[in-house]
Amino acid sequence: MAEPVVISGAGLAGSLLAVFLARRGYQVTLLERRPDMRRQRVAAGRSINLALAARGIVGLERAGLFEKLKPILVAMPGRMLHDPQGGTLYQQYSRHAHEFNWSASRATLNMALMDAAEATGGVEILFEQRVETYDYDRSTLLVHDTPKEATRHLPAPVVIATDGAGSPIRAAMVERFGVPCREEPLGHAYKELNIPAAADGGFRLAKDALHIWPRGGHMLIALPNPDGSFTVTLFMALASSHDGEPSFEELTTPAKLDAFFRAEFPDAVPLIPDLAYDFFDNPTGQLGTLRCARWAHGGQTLLLGDAAHALVPFHGQGMNCAFEDVVELDLELERRGANGVSSQSGNGTDWTEVFAAVERTRKPNADAIADMALENYVEMRDLVRDPRFHLTKKVEFLLEGALPGLFVPRYSMVMFHPEIPYAEAQRRGRIQAEVLAELTAGVAAPEQVDLARARAMLEARLK
Repeated sequence: MAEPVVISGAGLAGSLLAVFLARRGYQVTLLERRPDMRRQRVAAGRSINLALAARGIVGLERAGLFEKLKPILVAMPGRMLHDPQGGTLYQQYSRHAHEFNWSASRATLNMALMDAAEATGGVEILFEQRVETYDYDRSTLLVHDTPKEATRHLPAPVVIATDGAGSPIRAAMVERFGVPCREEPLGHAYKELNIPAAADGGFRLAKDALHIWPRGGHMLIALPNPDGSFTVTLFMALASSHDGEPSFEELTTPAKLDAFFRAEFPDAVPLIPDLAYDFFDNPTGQLGTLRCARWAHGGQTLLLGDAAHALVPFHGQGMNCAFEDVVELDLELERRGANGVSSQSGNGTDWTEVFAAVERTRKPNADAIADMALENYVEMRDLVRDPRFHLTKKVEFLLEGALPGLFVPRYSMVMFHPEIPYAEAQRRGRIQAEVLAELTAGVAAPEQVDLARARAMLEARLK
């Protein structure tokens, strides 16, 4: 008899997890509070394009889906920086041609993963089913059926929550067991905009790049879509402050919005014909970090993805990190030979041990990428304007080529080296940053760096 597992949340992580569990023989019920996006238009304003990197690709390849999904992805080998005068500077992400990121539409990717889950034959997706809470004593979910306007208790001895930063499963665990969870609002928010394709269906900006308009305390970014359009996102402070930085609070009329864009992003203005409509019609999205001391309770509930560790999006790792969570759970089941089938005696998967192992492995890495994502926001919106930053990047490429295996840029470790855990990338990155600061002190060009000194410093400190 197949073991039942309930997944709360049919987003990216939940849908991929359903694929893995069904293939192992589990009977999966996937609950989703929203309508089926494959049959109903997705509301605009919440679909920041995602940067699919190597860590996320590992999960898709493990599921046998990556090659099938390539047509809905756009390769991004680097980033294009736009200065206030309309000038541009292209910066390649890696010195290796095979290392690049992919732009992915959240909704399109989510729909493809839902299709893959249903295609296993072992997954039932129930839409417009809002999970209210989890009853640990009765091992049941309280679920509100929106179309029927009725609430029921759903038996759920094993629940995996992939239902985002507002997870009701996490709320139930916090309330019942006092699990420490800390929400850290960033104080900055985002607004989704759009650059449509050209009249001939082509791209109006270079398509092989993540475009960034860095302006210190705020920035605009644009990621390409296969149809020639770009999904654009404005990031800046929610409210005004004494530092003089602009904020969403100030942009209250189309005239103020137009003046702001013409002053800050003049080359983007003619590319966004529906600027005022998009800005005032789309919601303002909140940004923040979530850290939970515990992700699991026994063998009943496990939090994964944003439900356990919401990140700010500035290292492009929210989805990639969540996919790593899912892969780790699948690997743990594989190590234990779990096949999703209960014996006649009722003994099946030891979910208590499985959940504990996943939490033990993943939590330090989730904490590390949360920190690095916050640091990368400063880099994207501000540091990329500093000539010293570009010198350091050139020295990083130089060291990576001259000292292969010894020096790997932190960005590359995070984005292109899934074999290096986030926590290790953070540790090595801190040491390498110290070494780079010493090596580039008083240096005006990469070729002036002492490679022998660099090797000695790295070998001594990285140990």
